[in-house]
Amino acid sequence: MKFYADVHRTKRNDEGYRITYTTDGITFKHIDSFSEIPAGPGDQLFVDTIPPSHTDGAIELLRRGVEIYYLRRLTLLSKVREELKLPKSSRGDIKALMNIEERWFRRVTEDFLIMRRMILAHRSLMKTHQELLNKYKVLSDAEREVLRPVIKSLEVQMEEMARTIAEEADRRLPAYNRLIEALGVSDPSALEALAEVLLPEWRSWRRIRNFFGLWRRDKKTYFHRSKAARHALERLTISLKGYNIRGRELKEVLKIIWITLKAQEAGLTAPA
Repeated sequence: MKFYADVHRTKRNDEGYRITYTTDGITFKHIDSFSEIPAGPGDQLFVDTIPPSHTDGAIELLRRGVEIYYLRRLTLLSKVREELKLPKSSRGDIKALMNIEERWFRRVTEDFLIMRRMILAHRSLMKTHQELLNKYKVLSDAEREVLRPVIKSLEVQMEEMARTIAEEADRRLPAYNRLIEALGVSDPSALEALAEVLLPEWRSWRRIRNFFGLWRRDKKTYFHRSKAARHALERLTISLKGYNIRGRELKEVLKIIWITLKAQEAGLTAPA
């Protein structure tokens, strides 16, 4: 059986979410967790997004034998909804979801969900750290003394989280150790960045290159890309080649990862 669900916010601060689901597009039910969906082995769940706060519920469904697919591009939802002249509501979004081809959904695994949640937590720490650094630069000496321990504490937390992510990636990502050897990375921040770079789907060289924003700038065609993934690739490349990197260096690192992953799939030796 196929289930279709829409996850929508219930609070302005994005902390609360509500889930609406259906199997036929006629009867809709509202729940607070994916685990409440009455799906079992062999069933499929198609959802627009999986917020980090709903990771545990999604994992419970996976352990029940349910296949979970989430939409690769949320912009498709509004596009289909407008084409079908559906209302901008949970029910309208679900009906739009039901009319999107399955090739636009990504099947998720427990490893992916756990790694993504940890990486999002690390990104949040990095964002807070950068905001505090920006404020630190414009403060007086006395005010800096107050802020300095906070920044130092955040840096310690970031390093600890990076090490934890690297340990989990070692267990959950088959090619992770191989890539560490191929790239020669050892710094905790670089190890975390490598795990983050591996998070998207590596289905084709053209698509993964475009996802990281490595297309010709003179082309007028718009490609879908991820700013977060691009920043992770930049951090990884800087750790390997130093600052003042260019697109060429980013592409070289991405190519090494691509070749190593393909070699891992084929059971070959990683490139030198």
